[in-house]
Amino acid sequence: MSGTGPVASRVLRPPDGYRLAASVRALTFSRYDPAARIAAGTFWWATRTPAGPATLALRPAGGELHAEGYGPGADWVVGRADAVAGLRDDLTGFADLAGAHPLVARLAARHHGLRMPATGQVFPRVLRAVLEQKVTGTEAYRAYAATVRHFGEPAPGPYQPLLLPPTPAVVAAAPYWVFHPFGVEQRRADTLRRAAAVVDRLERCADSAEATRQLTAIPGIGPWTAAEVVRIAYGDPDAVSVGDYHVPNTVAWALAGEPRADDARMLALLEPFRGHRGRVCLLLAAEGVQAPRYGPRMPIRSFARY
Repeated sequence: MSGTGPVASRVLRPPDGYRLAASVRALTFSRYDPAARIAAGTFWWATRTPAGPATLALRPAGGELHAEGYGPGADWVVGRADAVAGLRDDLTGFADLAGAHPLVARLAARHHGLRMPATGQVFPRVLRAVLEQKVTGTEAYRAYAATVRHFGEPAPGPYQPLLLPPTPAVVAAAPYWVFHPFGVEQRRADTLRRAAAVVDRLERCADSAEATRQLTAIPGIGPWTAAEVVRIAYGDPDAVSVGDYHVPNTVAWALAGEPRADDARMLALLEPFRGHRGRVCLLLAAEGVQAPRYGPRMPIRSFARY
């Protein structure tokens, strides 16, 4: 569909100070993500909808946000464009909660244009989250990009580098050894294939709580992976990535001046912000808050060599 115009379009009116790139950056896995890019100020997002493949373009212009959809699923992505952009993000009550800590209050004011997207798409996030389990970001991105390029196909629309994420069916049917050259060991490959096999059930979940229960019932998926999925698929502002390598230390350092913490301590410090605990973590990340580093970094491995 190169060179064709959008099949559907819509004009959105974001609140004053809205920041598109900051809000949708969570939907991209580095600047070279094969399925989602920010290029020349426009956000391009390729996905598979109930109506078929689609690409969504979000382009800011004069205080407005222009949404354009390409492909058979164009109407679906344009209809959901405000959610993907984070414009359905509900901040009700957060200002009062943020006042419980001076740093959180400052960050809430400084990053008031940051919104949390809700894609309504579970499997693409499962794919990324499973591949991020217990490895470095570099390893995870390599595995993710290689998987998308292996299974993917060109996305509709004029932005040619974009690829559609793989269908759950092809991932579920793929044997483990297909993933091995991508640096994915059998544990993660099997987890991904199990999730892909039950994706219809996952997509029918009514809310993030039900999705979390369904996700964590899949062997190999725990609270961390479930939180990574529901925070993006449902825009859940309370989802906390329990079990993360860095987040407990970041939260403890920011909120209590403690350089190290476990999950229990992190959750205790976040409790005053219940309902928006994940949003607090997002604000800390947006600010670049990091706890002091004392030990060696996680090594980058290549499972394809084993």
